[in-house]
Amino acid sequence: MAARSKARKRALDVLYEADLRGNDPLATLADWVDRADPPVQDYARELVEGVVANRDRIDAVVSQYAEAWTVDRMPPVDRAVLRLALYELLWCDSIPDAVAIDEAVELAKSLSTDASPAFVNGLLSRVVRDGVSAISSAP
Repeated sequence: MAARSKARKRALDVLYEADLRGNDPLATLADWVDRADPPVQDYARELVEGVVANRDRIDAVVSQYAEAWTVDRMPPVDRAVLRLALYELLWCDSIPDAVAIDEAVELAKSLSTDASPAFVNGLLSRVVRDGVSAISSAP
């Protein structure tokens, strides 16, 4: 598994744990940094911090594009996968859109329901189709 893929998985673990426990993701990240072996990768930290800093906007995009689903009603893994992928799509210019989507779909395949990969792929593809830069700069 590539280094960034491992970092995405680690960031997903942190976001998922924080969501399930109702904890602050940054506090959960700090706990992971303190106890992690191997160490938490810098890119995983960047992802968690980026999701937290932009969570309201990310959740608004998820709500806008999730047909008949609210963010709170989604499986927690899907919610974390989408938040992570949308952060990469909307704020990480060095990550190609196709890579962010493929990585999110792979995480959904390995960690969530049978329907999750198609759901994640469809939502993220619609965001990209509609123009990532316009969405990330919208209020």
